Amino acid sequence: MRAAAAAVGVAFAAGAASVAAGRLASDAALKATSGRPLPTEPRLTVHSTAAGRITLTRAFASQRPGTYGLTGAGAHAVVGSVVNGVPHAPDAIVRRLERVSNGTLEPGDKVWFTPNTHVGDPRTALGLDHTDVEVPGELGTLPAWFVPGARSTWVIAVHGLGGTREHPMNVMGFLHRHGFPVLDLAYRGDIGAPRPPDGLSHLGETEWRDVDAAIHHAVRFGAQKVVLHGWSTGATMALRAAVRSGLRDRVAGLVLDSPVLDWTATLRALAAARRTPGALLPLAVRAAQGRTGLGGAAPVEPARFPVPALIFHGPDDVVAPWDASRRLAAHHSGRVTLSAVRQAPHGAMWNADPAHYEETLRRFLTPLM
Repeated sequence: MRAAAAAVGVAFAAGAASVAAGRLASDAALKATSGRPLPTEPRLTVHSTAAGRITLTRAFASQRPGTYGLTGAGAHAVVGSVVNGVPHAPDAIVRRLERVSNGTLEPGDKVWFTPNTHVGDPRTALGLDHTDVEVPGELGTLPAWFVPGARSTWVIAVHGLGGTREHPMNVMGFLHRHGFPVLDLAYRGDIGAPRPPDGLSHLGETEWRDVDAAIHHAVRFGAQKVVLHGWSTGATMALRAAVRSGLRDRVAGLVLDSPVLDWTATLRALAAARRTPGALLPLAVRAAQGRTGLGGAAPVEPARFPVPALIFHGPDDVVAPWDASRRLAAHHSGRVTLSAVRQAPHGAMWNADPAHYEETLRRFLTPLM
């Protein structure tokens, strides 16, 4: 009898430990910190800097084509393409150093690539006049930047996992040059925005209501139509708002960058990047579902896609596998255009080739102006 009780106790303890481990693993996605690189981004070492150049650890990440932010403790810089024909150690790579926005970069510093190429606000980063506005949201006031434009179609920009309002500034200059007013939103869980009641991200399932609030704000202040441009879970929020909003008839189009269309795959990827053992990944998914009420349904399953959409996504996104984007585009080929971007990580489709991204975006937006 005593042995049986002991066995039950051991089994109970093991089960409780597994549940706790599953909850901890699910934190990788449900408690992603705004402004912090996702765990899928490797830590790199600065080997040296010189005039217009920086030498970094050789890795797949440091050899990506394009333009990226580089962030470390108290520092932010922007790096361009790889520089060939320059002497360097076999374990290093040399890239163009476009600018150092904050702090300094010294040999030995640990840094990460980030999609954010700007820090500050639209005025300090881009020289664009803007207004700090307050959007009434479900949980309280949502801070946003508003950059005015001549057109009556506004673009509502929504960052994603690990991002901040600074991320959409990558395309803000482009949108301003083409006359679009831009509302760049901070939503629940962001710095300065209300905290969600449970302290967790719901990967767009509840956060879409903040995009809905932004649509109402835009219409209240003169927008005839809106285009929702979202990254990562921000893209998921935009898609849900286009289907569910009471003002969905005002949504003229969607631009979805690295959309999270399969939350279980994203949660597994982030948990695995935190070195969660494979056996615990199903527990992480169950824990996330139990903690947030997330279901298994895709963000949109209508017979007809709600509005024209442009998806930027590629096969190198290990956080939100692009197969879901390909299936969505194939199923709604008359309404959804998929622009395939290679050698770009999650949320960084613009960074891989800014000129191509912006030209594709221009062609999509032209009939929506």
